[in-house]
Amino acid sequence: MKKWLIALTALSISACSSTADTTYYQLPAGSAGAATRVGGDAQTASQPMIWVQQVTVPDHLAGNGVVYQTSDVKYVIASQNLWASPLDQQLQQTLVTNLSRALPGRLVSATPLSEQHDTLNVNVTNFQGRYDGKAVISGEWVLQHQGRLIKQSFNLQLPQQEDGYDALVRTLANGWQQQAQQIAQTLTALN
Repeated sequence: MKKWLIALTALSISACSSTADTTYYQLPAGSAGAATRVGGDAQTASQPMIWVQQVTVPDHLAGNGVVYQTSDVKYVIASQNLWASPLDQQLQQTLVTNLSRALPGRLVSATPLSEQHDTLNVNVTNFQGRYDGKAVISGEWVLQHQGRLIKQSFNLQLPQQEDGYDALVRTLANGWQQQAQQIAQTLTALN
């Protein structure tokens, strides 16, 4: 009888406990802009093109979980707060969108559209929240422009305005948009 009572108590306790809901995050890409038309007309053919070849992330950022740095040496990968699609793909897609908006006279794409184009590769080494309330984004980008290579490192530390993963993802997206603006300024200065 005691075994039955213990089993019933354990069952009722486990039934009362709630399981955490999984939340999925997608990086927003700023405000909506005009669509870029791709075709064979003279305007498109003469338009400078930028191919965002790839955005790479290290293994700890390549998983599904949003990363949070809890000390100078410790990182936690969330198990209930996940990226809706792979982070490297989200970073590439939003970079293309943000560069397209910042450079309206250029055609920016994640696929090569012609033989003549600039090529941009980005290596993101940090893209996480941090114990001091900041979102950290760092890495470097390499641009191949008219036979020359331009390499630039970046390191952003942006304060979160609120607590929580929603605010963290928005702050990271804001920082990524700022980085796109920096790349766009460099591209504008080259021509």
